[in-house]
Amino acid sequence: MPARSILVVHGPNLNLLGEREPATYGTDTVDDHVERVRAVASQSGIAVDSFLSNSESEIVSAVQGARTAHGAIIINAGALTHYSWALHDALRAFDGPKIEVHISNPGAREGFRHTSVIAPVVNGTIAGFGGLGYEVAAHTAVALLG
Repeated sequence: MPARSILVVHGPNLNLLGEREPATYGTDTVDDHVERVRAVASQSGIAVDSFLSNSESEIVSAVQGARTAHGAIIINAGALTHYSWALHDALRAFDGPKIEVHISNPGAREGFRHTSVIAPVVNGTIAGFGGLGYEVAAHTAVALLG
């Protein structure tokens, strides 16, 4: 397994966090969420990198690249959560801990959001707790990295 490091991945439209639908997603930005992960991971000497893209192919490539560069992945795939079998397959090929995070609770929203095609290939999903979900994911990734 690669170094004790975490890659935080953000998918489509998450670059608009802090501006887009604050009643649903809050006012924190992607950088704020990544800093939450860094604050937790740094206590255990674990490095954190982040990747954000609106492109499915770039996200798949980042996950594939993490296989040799990172020990764990925390991913908020945005809308890709519900339909990207390519992302599903890329995550399946990653051997380290994988944690799916959602700021809102997809199960309490529109019907199309109720299915996650990546859930079967991650260790677990944290949803509905806003930015706190990133902290929980970071603690979990650190514990799973050992």
